[in-house]
Amino acid sequence: MATYAIGDIHGAHEPLTRLLERIAFEPRRDSLWFVGDLVNRGPDSLATLRFVRSLGDSAITVLGNHDLSLLSLCQQPDAEDRLHPSLQPILHAPDREPLLEWLRHRPLFHHEARLGWSMVHAGLLPAWDAARAGELAREVEAALREPDYKAFLANLFGNEPDAWQDDLRGYDRLRVIVNAMTRMRFCREDGRMDLGYKKTIAEAPAGLMPWFQLPQRASAGQRVVFGHWSALGQVAWPEYDVWGIDTGCAWGKKLTALRLDTPAPEIIQVDCGRESTTR
Repeated sequence: MATYAIGDIHGAHEPLTRLLERIAFEPRRDSLWFVGDLVNRGPDSLATLRFVRSLGDSAITVLGNHDLSLLSLCQQPDAEDRLHPSLQPILHAPDREPLLEWLRHRPLFHHEARLGWSMVHAGLLPAWDAARAGELAREVEAALREPDYKAFLANLFGNEPDAWQDDLRGYDRLRVIVNAMTRMRFCREDGRMDLGYKKTIAEAPAGLMPWFQLPQRASAGQRVVFGHWSALGQVAWPEYDVWGIDTGCAWGKKLTALRLDTPAPEIIQVDCGRESTTR
């Protein structure tokens, strides 16, 4: 049995199909971990949602920022005007409600002790190890699954607070958790998130560093696979025990699978126009 993590698909259903052919994925035998952002920008978000949902227990999907945005916008009376054109087919699909209900019940964070891996869409704040991240993610998951989840979605978005404190309460607490796990790339040395700068590490403004390079990070030494950051520049950062597998499929670059059950993680990629492989 093989376990593969798959990078941000963003509605690129056809490259996903080729990638699964390349790794000879067998649903009754293998497992797939999706790092989030199943939808938006690509040509077929609806087919991507339908396919990943159809995998059932063979797939684990964590929520990304674009997935949460879809859930939120579909609740708005002017959703037709606000949704990206690539998402319009979902809004009008006959199975829209089952698809959105399924998406709303996805986790925010996943850890599997047997493999020694954790998965999150964006990152973990320096005070959180895998166990703490799992606890905090469950708070958000509970809010998303409540009957009044629409109130949570209406209060979800914003950049403040920008740092974790254990005594945070209410929507402020949930917003920090969501922002770290679905939007964060850079932090300041004191652990405050910077949600504005989105580009390369080399060009980052003074005082910013990738979340995984922060000193005294509680999750150091715990292997984490994540997506979200197509400008990161490389997949493997073994010196920090992290692998960033958003390799820009949304921008016509590559879609990446990372095999997690082998002694050394194996990288398999397809071009989002033609196939290529890196091992």
